[in-house]
Amino acid sequence: QVQLVESGGGLVQAGGSLRLSCAASGRTFPTYAMGWFRQAPGKEREFVTAIRWTGYSPYYADSVKGRFTISRDNAKNTVYLQMNSLKPEDTAVYYCAAAVKWGSITTMMAGDEYDYWGQGTQVTVSS
Repeated sequence: QVQLVESGGGLVQAGGSLRLSCAASGRTFPTYAMGWFRQAPGKEREFVTAIRWTGYSPYYADSVKGRFTISRDNAKNTVYLQMNSLKPEDTAVYYCAAAVKWGSITTMMAGDEYDYWGQGTQVTVSS
């Protein structure tokens, strides 16, 4: 069993930055693919980014490409989401998720491959 705990959310002005963290329990974390998703009020869950266990070749949603960066520290069992140039439309609850295996980018973006999910952290961007 893996538990994921997100932190780092908060209120920030447009143009500002936040760094989210997702701490994972479990010795097998280094082998998991990790993803970040978000859900705004009244909207469906949206893919943000995903990274393989190696840390290479992360994928990003077009809406965050060039502004957000995913990274991981396997020694600390933690994945990060650095969010820069934040916009009001980035306001959402952000969730991290862990997948035992990397499927295809399509299924990773759809959220189908993930075995564990965190409880979410709120990010609010004011205009």
